[in-house]
Amino acid sequence: MSTTGERFERAVQIMARLRAPGGCPWDREQTFDTIKPYTLEETYEVLEAIDNRDWPELTGELGDLLLQVLFYSEMAREAGHFSVDDVLDRLSNKLVDRHPHVFGDVKADTPAEVLRNWEALKALEKEKRIAADKGENNEQASDARSVLAGVSSKMPALMEAYKLSSRAAHVGFDWPEVEGLFAKLEEETAELREELKSVPAFSVEGQAAGKGIAGSGRPRVPAEMRERLEDEVGDLFFVVVNIARYLSLDPESSLRKTNRKFKRRFQWMEERLRASGRTPLQASMDELETLWQEAKQEEPA
Repeated sequence: MSTTGERFERAVQIMARLRAPGGCPWDREQTFDTIKPYTLEETYEVLEAIDNRDWPELTGELGDLLLQVLFYSEMAREAGHFSVDDVLDRLSNKLVDRHPHVFGDVKADTPAEVLRNWEALKALEKEKRIAADKGENNEQASDARSVLAGVSSKMPALMEAYKLSSRAAHVGFDWPEVEGLFAKLEEETAELREELKSVPAFSVEGQAAGKGIAGSGRPRVPAEMRERLEDEVGDLFFVVVNIARYLSLDPESSLRKTNRKFKRRFQWMEERLRASGRTPLQASMDELETLWQEAKQEEPA
């Protein structure tokens, strides 16, 4: 029976063989930039398997995600940057250093205390990196000292908003109670509605003209107004993300569930219409709304 270490070493060796002369032509031509899209894709497939509680599928998807780590590590080894051993050492050291309540004498009995210790240790590590890098300019140093440093702008916007607001909340910049967030949501909604009064395609009531469930027509927004509306809609999203964070909910996961729910209900409507030889475009808005309510009733409570 192979040990976990032996299994891991076999996977590392297979990756090296694929990249070596005489290996796989496709694997050999890949770069850090060409592999990035696959990393994102594999991550989402892991999330989907978790949401579905599909354990056999999750086993394979986690393997695919691990392949990304092996791929990057092998390419870095070839270029002389680092190896998978360095990745493992850094991970192990980080886990030990950031869990002094397990591997040291620090006391942390609740998840909240653990999180506070984690953030304090990350801040200390950040200060050490700044002090070690004497060639860094003042602007870079200022950014690196920020509690928001390290939150990638490449991640999905909902996740980035969640990370940014969480970091700020850890240093006390947060609403004292959830009602404050709902008041902010009303404020941002009112500001958006005020901006919409200047958009000709909207009626007095603020509804877009067009056919579809809940007025889903696409109004023609003048280019000069688009940026202002984007700002207001962005503010609205940010408040909703903060509500999710305040309630200890993951906004990405919450929205994915709603997306699947919408897809399931809409496809139920399409099946009903298809049975009568029609499509949603051939149904009235009242009929679509009736079918939508029926689709909701069809789902288990």
